[in-house]
Amino acid sequence: MKAVVLSAPGPVENLQIRQLPIPEPESGWVRIKVAAFGLNRSELHTRLGLAEGVTSPRVLGIECVGIVDAIPDGDLQLGQQVAAMMGGMGRTFDGGYAEYTVVPRTSVIPYHSDLPWEVLAAIPETFQTANGSLTTGLDLKAGQTLLIRGGTSALGLVAAALAKDIGARVLSTTRRADRRDGLGSAHHVVGAPSSTTCAPPRANGAASAAPIRSASAGSSISTQGMASASSTGWHSRTELFCDAATSSSTSRP
Repeated sequence: MKAVVLSAPGPVENLQIRQLPIPEPESGWVRIKVAAFGLNRSELHTRLGLAEGVTSPRVLGIECVGIVDAIPDGDLQLGQQVAAMMGGMGRTFDGGYAEYTVVPRTSVIPYHSDLPWEVLAAIPETFQTANGSLTTGLDLKAGQTLLIRGGTSALGLVAAALAKDIGARVLSTTRRADRRDGLGSAHHVVGAPSSTTCAPPRANGAASAAPIRSASAGSSISTQGMASASSTGWHSRTELFCDAATSSSTSRP
């Protein structure tokens, strides 16, 4: 199989595409035929030697999506769509930057979706980070107010959608007026380039500008930015990924 291997921490030249034997899963592990994987800053940290517990050479990648290719025991069927993330992937054992990867069953989330693989690959770690930050990190509750700085980033958009689902009031910031319309999940959009304003939407789609202190008067700002990523339990990760993966009826090419 082809895999992207980090020979040792250092420059990008230490990442090389190599031919490796297809790994065999032991009891309690699952082999996934990788259809797509996400790129994360975590892998940059690993390549630079900033991650702990990493041995070289190592196939990087802390997440992937694909299908079950082999499982010595357990509850998954061959061909089952799955996502895998974290739990040591790409650090203490080889990760998703390969055509096949072997991961612990506890890191595998089964699901069914018609979304394209490249879309599914963008879901696991992004949703995990946002969900963990809002729940384990902030313990966000319905009726609280959340301020998300950098609301048009992938993490910001996901956090806004999840926070609204919790029942929180969402304020999102952007420094670019041309991205304002992309903040549809936020209740209020904050931060024009020339001034800090809040524009609560009206029923007819128009908006009126008001100082941010007026928009937040009488409410509490839960955070001024996303908290660092926090782990969530396996069951909550399963529900989160399955909800995201089945939220569209788009057919896979």
